[in-house]
This record gives sequence, C-alpha cells and structure tokens, in this order.
Amino acid sequence: MTSRKRALVTGGATGIGRSAVLALAKAGYDVAINYGSSAQAAQATAAEAHALGARTLVLQCDVSNEPAVRAMMQTIDEAWGGLDALVNNAGTTASWKVKDLESLDLDEWDRTFAVNVRGTFQVTRAAVPLLRKGDAPAVVNTASIVGLRPGPQPLPYAASKAAVVNLTKTLAWNLGPAIRVNAVAPGWMEGDWMERMLGEKYETLMGARAKATPLKRCVTADDVAEVILNLLTANRFVTGEIVVIDGGFTAST
Repeated sequence: MTSRKRALVTGGATGIGRSAVLALAKAGYDVAINYGSSAQAAQATAAEAHALGARTLVLQCDVSNEPAVRAMMQTIDEAWGGLDALVNNAGTTASWKVKDLESLDLDEWDRTFAVNVRGTFQVTRAAVPLLRKGDAPAVVNTASIVGLRPGPQPLPYAASKAAVVNLTKTLAWNLGPAIRVNAVAPGWMEGDWMERMLGEKYETLMGARAKATPLKRCVTADDVAEVILNLLTANRFVTGEIVVIDGGFTAST
C-alpha cells in the first residue's frame, strides 16, 4: 500500500489537465489520467508524473459515454480502492463566426454540451462511491470566465460553461458535507486553445489583454493548476465556489 492520495483528472493529457496532473503528482498524489483522443500526449504526461513519484493510470474514455465512464471508475476502484480527488477538466468547443448565429452547427452544439455538461455530471456521479472511500474528498470543475460574462467565444461553449457554474453549486449542495465541489474559471489563457480561437490575431489580442490586466499578463495552465490543487488540499470550509483566475481583469473592467 502507499500513503499517496489518489486523483482522477479528465482531459488530463494536455493544457490545464496536464498541469493539474503534474501539480498533483508533485503534491503526493497518484493520478489517473483520462483522455479522449490524445493518446500520445497522455502517455507523455503519465511519464512526467511517474518521474515525480506518482503511480499513474492512463484511461481512454469519452466522458459523454455513460457506460464508458462507469467502466473507467471500475478500473480505478479495482486498482486503487477509491479516490480522494476529482478534476473534471475534459472539454470541447464548437466553431462559429462571431455574431453570426446561423454559422453554428447544432450537432456541434449538442456535442459541446454532451462533453462539457453531461460529461462533468456523469463523471462526478460515477466517482461518488470512490470519493466516499477517500480522505477529505473534493471535486474541482473547469468552468471559464465566459460562463460568467459574455465574450466572443462560441455560444455553446459559453453556455455550457455557465451550466458548469450552476452544476458546481448544485453538486456542492447535494454532496455536502462529505464531498466538497468547487470550480475554477480561467480568463484568457496562454497556449494552444486561445491560439485556435484567435488565429492570426493571437499575439496582438493577448498582448492587449495582458496590458489591461492588473497583473500584466494572461493566465497560464500552471496558474490554473495551482488553484485547483489549493481547492483540493486546503480551503476545507469552501464549497460551491467559482474561483476566477484572470489576474484581476474582470475585477477592474
């Protein structure tokens, strides 16, 4: 047996998920890394976590698929006998032309909600029996600043993150006092996601956002992972909260 705690990070191969996996590994957790399609990246992240002393499980699962989610939890339970932490980070978005409602594909809308909202619920529900075996168990969901205020992001993505905000609060009410549930809401984040969203305007727009931010830069995946870890390991009387991570931008605009 090991004294290390056990965590599951969905969407754990890249971006915020990868940073969360590594932060948890450094903090003494063994980490199950869920991925949808990024198998090579998931294995690379697992290798990095293993180098930090963590046991890892690498688990392919579409979080919108209920039987697959249940099977993933069974695998974790059989391997580790429970969970102490869950990070619901798996997410997707849709494509559209800004302010052109007709450019939205409703199949993409449905897929975005299936992963971002239904997936968050399904994974949490299936994890509850494992978390109840854990030590001071906690859940952190990845929301977004666009779930709290309007922006140029695709409507289904923004609406799904608003749903995650509500779901976080509702789950906190339903799962307390045994399990705490909080969420992080990153602002404009450096990296691949925003590069895809902003295209050739990435450098210009990110630079302008950093200049308008009190802390004079945009958020990184490591910034988000730091807050996720704190919500899991400390803040023991905090549940149902949404922590905005944007360097003070929304507080000053």
